[in-house]
Amino acid sequence: MTGFLGGYVVAMPLLGAYSDARGRAPVYAACMVAFAAGSAVTATSGLWSFAGLPWLVAGRVLQGLGGGGLVPLSLALAADLYRGSARTLALESVAGLQEAGSVFGPLYGATLAALAASAGGWRFVFWLNVPLAAICAIGLLIATRRASAPVRGATSSVDWIGAVLLGLGLGLLVVALYPDDPDHRATSALLIPAGIASVVFLALYGWRQVRRLEPLVPRDLLRSRTFIGAAAGNLLIGVALMVALVDVPVLGRLVFNLDQLGSGLLLSRFLVGIPVGALLGGWLAGRVGGRGAAVAGMALSAAAFLQMSTWPANELDLYFGPLRHSDIALAACGLGFGIVIAPLTAAVLALTRDQSHGLATSLVVLARTMGMMVGLSALTAFGLHRFHQILGTPVLTDPDLRTRVDHLARLVAAAFLQEYREIFSIAAAICALAAVVMLLTIDQRLRATAIK
Repeated sequence: MTGFLGGYVVAMPLLGAYSDARGRAPVYAACMVAFAAGSAVTATSGLWSFAGLPWLVAGRVLQGLGGGGLVPLSLALAADLYRGSARTLALESVAGLQEAGSVFGPLYGATLAALAASAGGWRFVFWLNVPLAAICAIGLLIATRRASAPVRGATSSVDWIGAVLLGLGLGLLVVALYPDDPDHRATSALLIPAGIASVVFLALYGWRQVRRLEPLVPRDLLRSRTFIGAAAGNLLIGVALMVALVDVPVLGRLVFNLDQLGSGLLLSRFLVGIPVGALLGGWLAGRVGGRGAAVAGMALSAAAFLQMSTWPANELDLYFGPLRHSDIALAACGLGFGIVIAPLTAAVLALTRDQSHGLATSLVVLARTMGMMVGLSALTAFGLHRFHQILGTPVLTDPDLRTRVDHLARLVAAAFLQEYREIFSIAAAICALAAVVMLLTIDQRLRATAIK
């Protein structure tokens, strides 16, 4: 998982900038080739004496390198092909389809797991990526010649060294924060060396950008209050989003006593709201402006998280008409996250020239991804600490073993419930902070023109 994430983070800024110079479709197709190659390498791990765990990790890194470019390049393609209100609608559609994958992912995964048992085991899951990637790459190249050409006015010079320094710095930061053994420590065993190396690479990147005439991230963009606000907002959104993605299914299993499928279906209430919100966000931005839509989305998610922080142990038995309270809260929370996607992306694209759309969308997605990873690390550290604090050392004196076990199970469930209530409260505060940041930084009157 860490190998895939490392490749994913490194590829985002590099491939976004490269597509600005070389054309979206060829780079997108190359990403698909890399993803398919990484899938094949992963599927063949363990088949030969030399193809052990390092081979498996290498395949996952290669998958991440290919996958890291797909989301920002899709958004950049939409921005290249459409203008004005049509661009916002295109961005909504791409974001909505992207997030719809989160809804259908658990069902798709369950189907693959069932098929894999009779089709060669777990390797079947990775081999299946190869023809799917080929279909996507060939289809895109045939469908649009316009997207295959480099963007007019784009420079053919890409700062590969600067992009690699940035990617390595961010990737090492993820490695430093990623909890490799959460039962014994909150962060990675490589926290100090990887953290120091991350600071060194990011410092080298900053020094290189100051000295370069044309840096990877344009100075006008870095001086823009709207861009800084959108990046900070996406970072906070990523942190809060990880709370829902991780805690809701775990809460279902440890507190509500659901099985794995039931916990996944509980999370699907949240996931189904995201693509709907992604479509609603563009429409709302056209009525109240991008800033108003983004703030409204985060306010809705904050209110939903606040309600979730009051859930009792029998929450799944409480109904409001034909719907459960939990279903309404989860759907509203996902809806809020979906609403904010298109307005923030459109705000950043309005600040950039056409030849920089790939880089701009990469930075938007990268900020949210980094927020998710920081959120995962912080969530694990805080959750484990609070759980042990709340549970303490239970005193079990009943002579009957079964009674003591049942009592301990109830204490553990109560400790988990209290822990997740606090985490949901923190997530509500993070969403509220994101709303304030966007209210103060996003220019409501921003026109869809580029910084010169």
